[in-house]
Amino acid sequence: MQQTVLDNIRFQPQVLPQVLENQAVFVEPFVELFRKHDIKRIYFFGSGTSYNVSQIAAYYFKHIVGIEGIAQYPTVFKNYEKADWTGLLRNDQILFVGISQSGTSVSTCEVMAHAKANGYPTLALTGNLESEITKHVDTAVHLLVGEELTPPETKGYTVSVLSAYLWAVGVARDKGVYSEEEYQTAIRETKELVDNFQTVIEESEAWYDRNRASIVNSDRLFVLGYGIDYGSMLEGMLKVGEMLRLPTIGYEIEEYSHGPTMALKPNQTLFMIGSDEAEFERMLQFRAAFKKYTDRVHVITCREIEGDSRDLVFGIKANKFIAPLMYTVPFQFVAAKGAKDIFIDTNINPFDEPLAHYPDGE
Repeated sequence: MQQTVLDNIRFQPQVLPQVLENQAVFVEPFVELFRKHDIKRIYFFGSGTSYNVSQIAAYYFKHIVGIEGIAQYPTVFKNYEKADWTGLLRNDQILFVGISQSGTSVSTCEVMAHAKANGYPTLALTGNLESEITKHVDTAVHLLVGEELTPPETKGYTVSVLSAYLWAVGVARDKGVYSEEEYQTAIRETKELVDNFQTVIEESEAWYDRNRASIVNSDRLFVLGYGIDYGSMLEGMLKVGEMLRLPTIGYEIEEYSHGPTMALKPNQTLFMIGSDEAEFERMLQFRAAFKKYTDRVHVITCREIEGDSRDLVFGIKANKFIAPLMYTVPFQFVAAKGAKDIFIDTNINPFDEPLAHYPDGE
C-alpha cells in the first residue's frame, strides 16, 4: 500500500514517543562534542524543512544553553560568509551541524565538506546513516523518523525539532546550565506532550475541517510568527506552498504591518502563530485590526484566548520551547487535506528536475 502524506502526519503520535525514549542514540554523541571541544558557536545548516528546523535549533542553543546559535542557508554561507569574522575563535570552538533527512541535499553536503576540510568539528543529523552527507562529517547521528516516502516532509520536521530540543537540554545539563531538576522537568513536560500528541492531531484536523471552505478558496495566504515560532512560520509557509500550491507568504509578525497590510483583502487568509513570548499581546492587537479587513484570521496557540471557530487553541498546554512541535501540525493538514480537497496528488512531485539532491546511492 502506498504511503501518503496524511499517513505520515497521523503517524506522529507513534514516532515522537519513540524518539524521546531512544534519545541517547543522537544526544550522547552530540554532548560528547561539547566535552571534547570548548564550543562557543554553533552553525546549523539545512535546506527547506531542515533550514526551518535550523532556525528553531539556533533559538534553543541561545536561549537554553546560552551559547551563540546561528541558522544559515548552506550555499549563502559557503560562498559569502566566514565562521568567525572577528578572528577571536579557534576553529575547534565552532561546531557545524548539517541537518538533512535524506542525507542527499547538495547544498548541505557541500557546506559540511567545506567545514570539515577547514578543520571545524562537524556533525550531521540524518535519517540515512549510509547517505552522502555522512561522508563529509566527523560524526553522523540518526534522525529516528523511519521511512518517509512522500516528497513533502511532515513527521520528519517534528522529529527533527524534537531532536534539536533534546540536544539543547542535554548539553545544558552537561554544562551545568540546567540543574538535574530543571532537566528532569524539561523531559517530563516533553513526555507529557508527545504521549498526548494524538490530541494535537485530532484538534488540528478538526480545525482544518471546520475552516476548509474559506482556506482553499483564498487567493492568498499569509503565515505570521515571532520569536521561536519564526521557524514555525517558515515551515507552515513551506508546507502549504509545497502541497496546496496557493500563493503563500510568511512574515515576522511585526514586519507584516510595515507595508504588506496595504494589500489585505477579504478573500485573503491570515494564520498567526502565538507562543508565550513578548509579542503575544501585540499579536492579539493585530488580530483585532486585521479582522476589520478580512474575517479569515486564525490564531494558532496553546494559550487561552477569547477566540472563535477560526482559532485553534490546543487543549494541551506546553512551554514555548516545545510548543513548536504542535504549531505546524495544523499547516500540515491545510497542505495535505487542502490539496486533496482541490484534487492535487501530493505523492507526485510535478517538478522533476534533480537540482536539490544527489541521486540515491551516488
